[in-house]
Amino acid sequence: MKNLKTQGFVLLDVDVVALNNAGKNTNTTFDNAVATKKIYKNGRTYVYVSGQAWRYWWRESLQKNMNWMMSPVIRDSKIAYTEANPIDYPDDDVFGYMRAASEKVTDEKGKTKSTNITVTRISPLKNSAIISAASVKPAENWSSMSRQEGDAVPYSKQEYSAVMKGMFSLDLNMVGTFSNYNKTGYVNLSEQLKKEALEKGCQEIDDSYVKTGDGHPAKLIQLPKMERLKRIQETLWALKYISGGAMQTNNMGDVTPKFIILATTTTGNHPFAGIIKTTGAYDDQYELNVAGIREVLEEYKETFIGKIFIGVRSGFFEEDLPSLKQLADDYSEQILLCPVNEAIDNYCEQLKTQVE
Repeated sequence: MKNLKTQGFVLLDVDVVALNNAGKNTNTTFDNAVATKKIYKNGRTYVYVSGQAWRYWWRESLQKNMNWMMSPVIRDSKIAYTEANPIDYPDDDVFGYMRAASEKVTDEKGKTKSTNITVTRISPLKNSAIISAASVKPAENWSSMSRQEGDAVPYSKQEYSAVMKGMFSLDLNMVGTFSNYNKTGYVNLSEQLKKEALEKGCQEIDDSYVKTGDGHPAKLIQLPKMERLKRIQETLWALKYISGGAMQTNNMGDVTPKFIILATTTTGNHPFAGIIKTTGAYDDQYELNVAGIREVLEEYKETFIGKIFIGVRSGFFEEDLPSLKQLADDYSEQILLCPVNEAIDNYCEQLKTQVE
């Protein structure tokens, strides 16, 4: 089995938003003030959306637009966990889980007893935070709640406009494939769930990378190919419809990608992390590093499988479009340049020949 991963890079373009807030703003004279999430690099301020928030938006899109039946959340005192059943719930499969619980089992004498189990799954989908491509100075804007008798209740919020970048990686071999050996993150299934999975049509296959104590390959439980492919494709299709962010009532923003790169690689390292660079005296501008893309194509050419799809929304990156078109012409056998949704669809079509 080849070690294949989808590597994705996206750019968003948002205006007057507050996508992910950080609680009370202590650097203001307002009593009711909300700060946006921001971080500092080289003395500059960059706004960002946490990786957790992006995953939340992604799950919501899969539920609403791909009709995924989400794993129920179980609350126990101060902890919460999902059903931890990746066979029936695709979000448990793609987003991972950890659950410590008990399970009723029947011994050789037919007696039923409870046994403690801990199942964990490392998420096949890994993603960065979404961070502004250039430094940003959020504006503090005043608002008021004035739908009542008496004085209005003032409050303030931080808003910004920015192009924002994010990246993700989806392990194609891991989706729909579950291990059951004693290693943190790899006890994906309880014995009962493993039995049920085999009864429902899953198959047992050899693990190419792990040996048992007697030197034989460890075993994996795997869903049928078409179900695995469906989960992978729908995870990526959801990007076309993804929505979310704080203060959407008054600061609605479109968080679908305006630029995307999708490629299949044989390594876990993300090759496209540095293709946007900041410019300007205050690092407050950005540009697409087309030369950097060329460098990646040459230095990692042995790791790419199939075509690389670059999607650009009309009106975005217009000044860089000639360079992108020249890049696509120079690497016509390797790159397809097209609109964003078309790039996603074409890449998902290519996956039919890559998912084993």
